[in-house]
Amino acid sequence: MRTRILGLALVAGLPLTAGAEVKFATADAFLIEQRFTIAAPAAKVWESLQHPERWWPADHTWSGKRENLSLVAETGGCFCERWDGNSVEHGRVVMVLKERMLRLDAALGPLQEMAISGVITVALEEKDGATNVVVTHRVSGDPAHKLDQLAPIVDQVNGIQFGGLAANAAKP
Repeated sequence: MRTRILGLALVAGLPLTAGAEVKFATADAFLIEQRFTIAAPAAKVWESLQHPERWWPADHTWSGKRENLSLVAETGGCFCERWDGNSVEHGRVVMVLKERMLRLDAALGPLQEMAISGVITVALEEKDGATNVVVTHRVSGDPAHKLDQLAPIVDQVNGIQFGGLAANAAKP
């Protein structure tokens, strides 16, 4: 999957590199880390991060349209989706360090129904005109969910989702 994202970026002429790793996984918890280096300043990556309607995959929404997504990058802000009188809170912003870090309390997609706890942190560090982005996703819950078996799948999905951010932020 990582090769596919990098291949798409290269074909599109987008200057980014990526890496992913399941740092640990047990029946009741996992930690996933995605890394991207984007040839853009942190201010541009931060601006892109705040607009998931531009980069989140449509097939990873409940409505089927990423245009229905919004993110309010302030404490208590919502990463939400609204359509035709329906809505879902994908995550709640719990920490913001402008142009450096955004943290969400978020159990995305089917994880939400499992009543587990999830925290996603997107950290940005600018160096030499490029931005290193590290996305960590921590999940914990009932061991009956066998989260260790879900971790590789969530890792792939996170790569697609945040690979979209990297590709969007890298656009000229």
